Amino acid sequence: MDNVDLDVLRQVSAWQGQGHAVVLGTVTRTWGSAPRPVGSVVALRDDGQVAGSVSGGCIEDDLIARMRDHALAAGGVEVVRYGVSGDEAARFGLPCGGTLELVLEPLSGASRIDELLTALDDGRRMRRELQLASGSVSLAPADGADLVLLDEARLVTTHGPHWRLFIVGAGQMTRYLASMAQALDYQVIVCDPRDEYQADLPGVRRTTAMPDDAVQALVPDAHTAVIALTHDPKLDDLALMEALRSEAFYVGAIGSRANQARRRQRLAEHFGLADAQLDRLHGPVGLKNGARTPPEIAVAILAELTAVRYGWRIPEPVFERRDRQAAVAGCRAA
Repeated sequence: MDNVDLDVLRQVSAWQGQGHAVVLGTVTRTWGSAPRPVGSVVALRDDGQVAGSVSGGCIEDDLIARMRDHALAAGGVEVVRYGVSGDEAARFGLPCGGTLELVLEPLSGASRIDELLTALDDGRRMRRELQLASGSVSLAPADGADLVLLDEARLVTTHGPHWRLFIVGAGQMTRYLASMAQALDYQVIVCDPRDEYQADLPGVRRTTAMPDDAVQALVPDAHTAVIALTHDPKLDDLALMEALRSEAFYVGAIGSRANQARRRQRLAEHFGLADAQLDRLHGPVGLKNGARTPPEIAVAILAELTAVRYGWRIPEPVFERRDRQAAVAGCRAA
């Protein structure tokens, strides 16, 4: 579930608190080209108000009309499909003959939306199981990959952050980076053992363990990014050493090109990292866009994370590549 869909659940909770009847729609299957991925949600209020989306708007218009006519999931949980034929695909704004399947669930106190939100606000990933016949819901901690499963008896969905961002250092830049990363569906963990850097960071998990121990305990996988921001080799290098040996999809560190070259040399000489491991290190961290202030640099970091996350390669300008090569050569000569 991405952050947009989490906002839908928050809106659902608010509507229920105001006494409105609400139907929640969850995308369970798609065929061809569909506008929203499996697991996306849309919510309809009894007066036709809508939160979230599953198409370019035409499917929502149909759902709104049915909701106002009290015909949407009126008899309980309902499974519907849109775009089965070419004409329907065009009518409902589904490109290339796409088709999507929705489970429409009339919500009640038994739907446990508030309990789910409490767990998500604590940074926990949750699995929600809806029984189609009764509408009853069970919640349990979620491990492993995201799951959306619909069979004859139940709908199982995964909620909560699927991506993790581990940050070494709790300075000013971390505050901006952590806040923005949460909006991009990252669970943020900040590691800083220094007593001077223990200010509160909303929505963030904190650890005061040494960075190498903390990275080992995290067990970074292909959905984890590790970024070192302290400028202190005693802290940054420990985290990077473990992260570069892990499956983390992104490992980066702040600092100039000269500092990066010296860091690379230390990691090779003192920790025995191979060239292939060192080549995974992004540094200076972030997309090169002229950023100077902490919030601008946070934007640059997340832009690069997004590119790497989706497999986009951003070419390095020739003059920057030459500067990096010169810095490495200078380090080796010294």
